[in-house]
Amino acid sequence: MLYLRSRVRAPDRYIGPVLSRLSRPKALTVCALPVVALLVTAAFAPLPFSVAQPGMTANVLGENKGDQVITVSGAPTRDTSGQLRMTTIEATGPDTDVSLGDVIDGWFRADQAIMPRDSVYPSGKSTKEIERHNTEQMQQSQDAAAEAALKYLGRTGDGIKVTLKLSDVGGPSAGLLFSLGVVDKLDGDGSGGDLTGGRTIAGTGTIDADGKVGAVGGVALKTQAARRDGATVFLVPKEECGDAKAELPKGLRLVPVTTLKGAVGALVALEKGKGGAVPSC
Repeated sequence: MLYLRSRVRAPDRYIGPVLSRLSRPKALTVCALPVVALLVTAAFAPLPFSVAQPGMTANVLGENKGDQVITVSGAPTRDTSGQLRMTTIEATGPDTDVSLGDVIDGWFRADQAIMPRDSVYPSGKSTKEIERHNTEQMQQSQDAAAEAALKYLGRTGDGIKVTLKLSDVGGPSAGLLFSLGVVDKLDGDGSGGDLTGGRTIAGTGTIDADGKVGAVGGVALKTQAARRDGATVFLVPKEECGDAKAELPKGLRLVPVTTLKGAVGALVALEKGKGGAVPSC
């Protein structure tokens, strides 16, 4: 229900003895001073936001900081061409103060995003707890990615061991690319070719042990990181197509995926020159 409050003009005596003796311009100036002070305070006060921007990418088929990202033992692996690049965003730390000026600046920049801090970092946790949480998520993602890839290939129980290593990256969003990397190293496109077709493919998405791809957030910034590092195709969780198109760089094709099987199928179709059969966002 909507209530309307009647407007009643207050008697002058309630305005106060000082303001009643001032001219209108001076009275307005006096009244404006607290507002200005409040705005100045707000401009420099820390706000519960994080400023995010495109981060690093890494080719999961190759090395990162001197270490092979994917190592497989117990089965022969293929020599691969092209790249499968996982993508990241970089956000101000949980202890970093973000001011109103930072927020306004970020809103007007295509290469930055203003995100609620709680959507980036677990609330109520210290920096060390957050780092531990992100590391645990990365480890769980790696385990699920390896299991999903071996299930897809029908190679579970074959004594194959997959080791995944990626320094200074936390969280679960590289799961899909890890799985694709394992599939490419063990089986390629299934007929002797590479999943990439020699291209630079990038993407993002969580994955569970059954190969289901999940949303991650920050995809608009990740597409920028991908294109910056040479990608022409970007695999995105289907439910995040709209976000991915928001600031899509020129020359980058978005391919929506929901499962590992669907992602492999899309890459094989592109590699075989059947791109017209591959859906786009």
